[in-house]
Amino acid sequence: MDWDSITNIILISAFAVFVLFICLGFFQWISRKSFTKIDPELRWATIPLILMTIVYFVFDHIFIWNTRPNGSGEPSFPSSHVMFVATLFAITAVVLPKYIKSKATVIFLDCLMLVLTILVAVGRVFANMHWVSDVIGALVFTAIFIAIYLIIIKKLVKPKTKGV
Repeated sequence: MDWDSITNIILISAFAVFVLFICLGFFQWISRKSFTKIDPELRWATIPLILMTIVYFVFDHIFIWNTRPNGSGEPSFPSSHVMFVATLFAITAVVLPKYIKSKATVIFLDCLMLVLTILVAVGRVFANMHWVSDVIGALVFTAIFIAIYLIIIKKLVKPKTKGV
């Protein structure tokens, strides 16, 4: 199996997580009869995903920074595989503790997602689909998206306090 296939499989697994979040949010919306009653960590996860989509569109259609090293002439900055996988798995790392109470399981899944993200980052370069700068750019954008997401969560998600 080549690196391009491996990174595509990991991309599909990240997309499966995305679909799972959509289903969970939709289920909460229907069962709680209000969009505002969807768990905020899920509801506000749309912000980094929207930002990611905007960045992808801008660099793929408007401001082409560079092209793939394989000579195809396709835009390559930032790596959309790396950006999508890193963003989805980072959001998952924030959301997981809310739904999985076993700390050991959460740590295992966080480590697994980190390894898969590293495999995609390295694999896209080894597959000759991206330059190292494309991968670094994707990770920088992901860090910005997740920082914004965490700021929103911290400001808007207040811990429940018991009345006296």
